[in-house]
Amino acid sequence: MDAKTKGPVAAEIEKRLMDALQPVRLEVIDDSEKHRGHAGHDPRGESHFSVLVVSEAFAGKNRVARQRLVNAALADLLRERVHALAMVTKAPGEI
Repeated sequence: MDAKTKGPVAAEIEKRLMDALQPVRLEVIDDSEKHRGHAGHDPRGESHFSVLVVSEAFAGKNRVARQRLVNAALADLLRERVHALAMVTKAPGEI
């Protein structure tokens, strides 16, 4: 997904994760359409996301510590706009 096809929430997620974690690989996928009609679906869209983040910041950290770093970078978005975030967090060399 390039900058032209990303919605504003996806673009903000990407920016924040880039700034906070300097990933060597980052994928932000808007899964919102898969959740149409389900609890938490937002008619504005951009409510459900999956991310793959590969960052040196995760080296030596367990899964929970890695997810906390992602959650911290996106805290207000997760409270106010994003209903669900699935994440894969890896250090370089793990993927």
